[in-house]
Amino acid sequence: MGLFPRERRVLAPGAVHVPDWLDLDHQRALVTACRGWAAEGPGIRAATLPNGGRMSVRAVCLGWHWLPYRYSRTRDDQDGSAVTAFPDWMGDLGRDAVRDAYGDGRDYRPDIAVINHYAADARMGLHRDADESAPDPVVSLSIGAPCLFRLGNTETRGRPWTDIELRSGDLVVFGDAARLAHHGVPKLLPADDVPDTGLAGGRLNITLRVSGLT
Repeated sequence: MGLFPRERRVLAPGAVHVPDWLDLDHQRALVTACRGWAAEGPGIRAATLPNGGRMSVRAVCLGWHWLPYRYSRTRDDQDGSAVTAFPDWMGDLGRDAVRDAYGDGRDYRPDIAVINHYAADARMGLHRDADESAPDPVVSLSIGAPCLFRLGNTETRGRPWTDIELRSGDLVVFGDAARLAHHGVPKLLPADDVPDTGLAGGRLNITLRVSGLT
């Protein structure tokens, strides 16, 4: 049984959870695409933080390469090669997500994808996506194992926050007043009904963003 009913939910002003947004065919197609990107060039990696620690998730980026806490057109923490281009079809997917979540006709033009893979023991501490220079929403897609997703406030990493269960195919969009809300994934959740997406294990999280960079 899930932690909350599987209904569309406004988590905070500007933050919307849409369960089962991606059907199984789309999930499988994304897993195939992400597997290809993760194998290109120097491959997927766990980023090193300024304090020397390594993130427990492994990531690959499209459009712009994210390093704590900046973006680059090259993989500066790997071999310096150019980052893989952001595909047009992923921009279309992001626009559909924002329009479905908000129910308006805003023109959303993402140029970054950060693709994180969570193994069973991986987590993501509370943080803000504040390295972009544009105020446009963040689109977050979940594939694979369920997780506990925590959406906090814009001021601190402490309470108040809202916890929800994200399952394979779920969409979360956070923008407007929630654009700089702290958020994270304290843990993956056990489940015996994870759909067959082609993912070997763990959770895949695809986030789309507008850089505002040139």
